[in-house]
Amino acid sequence: MSSLQFYNSLSRQKEVFSSITPGRVGMYVCGPTVSGESHLGHARPFITFDIVYRYLRHLGYQVRYVRNITDAGHFEEEGRESEDKISKKAILEKLEPMELVQKYTNLFHWAMREFNNIEPTIEPTATGHIVEQIVMIQRIIADGYAYEANGSVYFDVEKYHRDFSAKGMQYGILSGRILDDQLETTRELESQDEKRNKSDFALWKHAAPEHIMRWQSPWGEGFPGWHIECSAMSNKYLGAKFDIHGGGMDLQFPHHECEIAQSAVCNHQIPARFWLHNNMITINGRKMGKSYNNVIKLSELFSGTHEILTQGYSPMTVRFFILQTHYRSTLDFSNEALQAAEKGLRRIWEAFTQLNKFVIAENNISAGDPDLEQQCFEILNALDDDMNDDLNTAKVLAGLFELVPVINSIKDGLIKGNALTTATMIMMKEKFNTFLVDIFGLKDEKRHDEQKLGAVLQLIADIRKDARAKKDYATSDKIRNQLLEAGIQLKDEKDGAVSWELV
Repeated sequence: MSSLQFYNSLSRQKEVFSSITPGRVGMYVCGPTVSGESHLGHARPFITFDIVYRYLRHLGYQVRYVRNITDAGHFEEEGRESEDKISKKAILEKLEPMELVQKYTNLFHWAMREFNNIEPTIEPTATGHIVEQIVMIQRIIADGYAYEANGSVYFDVEKYHRDFSAKGMQYGILSGRILDDQLETTRELESQDEKRNKSDFALWKHAAPEHIMRWQSPWGEGFPGWHIECSAMSNKYLGAKFDIHGGGMDLQFPHHECEIAQSAVCNHQIPARFWLHNNMITINGRKMGKSYNNVIKLSELFSGTHEILTQGYSPMTVRFFILQTHYRSTLDFSNEALQAAEKGLRRIWEAFTQLNKFVIAENNISAGDPDLEQQCFEILNALDDDMNDDLNTAKVLAGLFELVPVINSIKDGLIKGNALTTATMIMMKEKFNTFLVDIFGLKDEKRHDEQKLGAVLQLIADIRKDARAKKDYATSDKIRNQLLEAGIQLKDEKDGAVSWELV
């Protein structure tokens, strides 16, 4: 089996992965800004890095997975520099800022559970680490790479770039952007007169009187910049140097670029060895944006209530849809693509279910069809290599789909059960379970729905039983008859229990 390789955005090439500490991995992934409900675009990074987390654990690593919650600040570096998303939204919704934060954090966690994502090891919040951010800012000022202006603190990008280029840590090392070009294209923004250079970014912002979220600092009352929180929290929980930093491609610049600069000043090294970035989701070929009215909230996606949608799509369908494309490729969303994913998921899951029903012949050493045996063996052996090749989930799924006709043909009697050796049949079962369930995190939604239906029907049966005990036969008969009209038959057992079946 080949070694695991990741495409490292820092080196712009695939590299064989090895952890700093053997057997242990530290991974930091930029989490959501909880100023609103998560949308379709947020689904991809968190599912992608759930797969990274699952696969590293599958390979035997002990992983510390840190994913932050941005619940303060996060003003934009371009266009709305002093706007705090959370404060603004709290005013609009007439909520206390932390009440709003809790509301949307709960919604985010709900969506992650629906997607069957494993919870991170640590989920720190920006507001819970104000002290650490202030300490890091003080260190950057002390080393001469930041300055205070009217209660705000800015990072001196040009000085950093001049001094650290010789050390191989120039500003632009991750994104490939050239600083001189950035200076020529930077727009005139609010507070530019406070900065020494247009490219400088805020580490701390002075809070205007109307600003709700504010903290005491050596520079007066204010709130932290967006970039400093991730540098402070990754340093606290993973150390000055850790294995993997992940996020969407839209975070490569300026967010991750600024993280590198801040951390390099404080620790004299780039914080992460591997930088992984997933590509974007487009909708019918267009980037998501409010002007296109194509920002689909996850609750709308599941229920089908957005006007773009022709139906609702289950969390597992969305997860499967995302895994059908390599994480570094653009993924275009459309109703047709989701409906195709829905059918594909059903087809592969039915084959997996059927595979688990097969009774494997004992001591079947010689295959009845050597050519088929060799074909299946090669497909199964390639799955691990495909996954190790920068997490190529699309190729793994394509390989599994090649085996679906074989499974269906055995089920239909077109291929004899002893056509494959016992070892190959066992291997097939193990690979399907390992990839579909353990690594890809898919689950049988049909079975899950049946369990939910069973719970509802049990409640209805209990209500009917109470009605019968009170001799309210009219209600009892009404429940039974209306369920029967809906295709569900209740059966009264001798021991007093009630069972049901679909008719």
